[in-house]
Amino acid sequence: MIRATDITLRRGTKVLLDHAEFVVHPGERVGIVGKNGAGKTTLFALLTGTLDADGGDLSIPASWRIAAIAQEVAETDRPAREFVIDGDTHLRTLQTERAALDVQGPGGDATAHGTRLAELEAALADAGAWSAQSRAEQLLAGLGFAPDEWMRPVGEFSGGWRMRLNLARALMAPSDLLLLDEPTNHLDLDAMLWLERWLAAYQGTVILISHDTEFLDAVARTILHFDHGKLVRYKGGYQDFLVQRAERIRQTQLAIARQEKQAAHLQSFIDRFKAKATKAKQAQSRVKALARMEQLAPLRLESGIDIRIPSPSHTPDPLLTMRGVAAGYAADSAILTNIELMVRAGSRIGILGANGAGKSTLVKTIAGELAPLAGEMTASRGLQVGYFAQHQLDMLDLQASPLLHLARLAPDAREQELRNYLGGFGIAGDAATAPVAPMSGGEKARLALALIVWQKPNLLLLDEPSNHLDVDTREALTEALAAFEGSMLLVSHDRHLLRTTVDEFWIVADGRVAPFEGDLEDYRDWLTGRGRAQGVGGGTPAAGGAAADPAAEPDRKTQRRLQAEARQRLSAVRKPLEQKLKRAETEMERMNGRKAELDALIADAGLYDEARRDERIRVLAEHGELTKRLDDIEEAWLALQEELERLEAEHGEA
Repeated sequence: MIRATDITLRRGTKVLLDHAEFVVHPGERVGIVGKNGAGKTTLFALLTGTLDADGGDLSIPASWRIAAIAQEVAETDRPAREFVIDGDTHLRTLQTERAALDVQGPGGDATAHGTRLAELEAALADAGAWSAQSRAEQLLAGLGFAPDEWMRPVGEFSGGWRMRLNLARALMAPSDLLLLDEPTNHLDLDAMLWLERWLAAYQGTVILISHDTEFLDAVARTILHFDHGKLVRYKGGYQDFLVQRAERIRQTQLAIARQEKQAAHLQSFIDRFKAKATKAKQAQSRVKALARMEQLAPLRLESGIDIRIPSPSHTPDPLLTMRGVAAGYAADSAILTNIELMVRAGSRIGILGANGAGKSTLVKTIAGELAPLAGEMTASRGLQVGYFAQHQLDMLDLQASPLLHLARLAPDAREQELRNYLGGFGIAGDAATAPVAPMSGGEKARLALALIVWQKPNLLLLDEPSNHLDVDTREALTEALAAFEGSMLLVSHDRHLLRTTVDEFWIVADGRVAPFEGDLEDYRDWLTGRGRAQGVGGGTPAAGGAAADPAAEPDRKTQRRLQAEARQRLSAVRKPLEQKLKRAETEMERMNGRKAELDALIADAGLYDEARRDERIRVLAEHGELTKRLDDIEEAWLALQEELERLEAEHGEA
């Protein structure tokens, strides 16, 4: 296991961890959470050995192989597939030695040469040399690389795709500990779902940092939270962490209130009697008791972000219609064709599709950055578009302050009004008047969004607005978009953002755009079915009212029949597990209810009166026994859940 004892970690003069302790057990899936700058990436540097602790001890089993995503973007002409295989350094070392023996020949000792050749052949077989290309290609395909890109030089890919190659390279390496620092930053939803399935089948220990809360929920079974220089452990995924942390805050506030009451009582006694000789000794003992009393630092939520998107002044209906529209960058190579869609007042639409399918092209066309190549696009009078894309950050004036950016848009507004507005986006105090240049990516994204929504658009076009944002800011953005009264088209790989802010979906696939009748779970099923159908006849999805290809209909019928049979097989094997899970959940619910009652009793100061001594002993004993039983049943529940996920993964790949 990984064990950290009394760890102190600094970055410059800032203390990130102060005599902290944590343990990670073999096979655990651990999510690291905390505010930007808390020290998550620095902790990873400590785990990989590239940074030493300022104090304390960190123990990692010497035999463990550690794999991590390189954060540098490679500049090389090496083919993508070979670059990924290079991640298995042990295999490459064996292959290099084997090739060198072939060049050298037997020399004077044919027996030794033959023996070493045999040893290397056995070692290469153990290292999976003969399946390496296939494994690398599976990783590339899962992360969205088309077969004709597998042998392209790495240097020809954009920065985001090269980061995907770095991820594939880390997954290729045989490892006992996998460190993933923001692995979903450059992934679309399709690749993210694939990565979740891959990690579910991974046998080693996973420690990951992610601002995507649904990804954390899908992968993590334990959360380590950076909390005022400590790492606090929570059982479960991100949503479980939120619930447990809220209860911890509540219990801490109760403890603080009890402590303040006790301290006031002691101080009152000291003030009244310390001058009286007969009471001096008792007063002095209370002075010592007050000095010894533990100072409880209240837990607090530290977001400070309260984004509010102004409501549009008016919203015509419909806002926009597209008839036979073709979209792309050149007339002879349209990316999307025959778009027949309408954006109504109040529409809240999520746009689904793989990277490269044309989602951004569609949004740029609606925003007016690209002219339609064909067809008719009609904007209603009064349409006002607010468009957020990643290049918005590049358009900021790096030498100007956020306040100056906003004043340029609203020269007649009072400075305090502008400051108050920026403060809602977490840009307050000196940050509002400092240059933009040194701001983080998340801060720049918040500023760009603030400038866009200041103008009260009635149609928001958002292309990956949550990139670079930490969890607190993502949640604030989610709440703001959910409350927005205008219309919205949203491209995002953040499923929590999509679930809570959109009412319908469009799907972009195979050069077409059409309404998608379903939710994100249906989209995941569609992706699974589409993946199985590749090479069988392709099959464009019959999304919404899109016309089906009659030639592909037999293949679709076969596909649906096979999918139905697979679902039946899966149902037969998962039903007993689901019944056990349900019984375990019912028992956990009952036990948690009783535990809450005991927690309330323990929090009651009156329980510690001498008259209630017997009751206190009984309550504490029951609480301890119940906590142990609850831990046991939760472990059993986790094992059942993992078994269920394994079955689903196996049947999904069947």
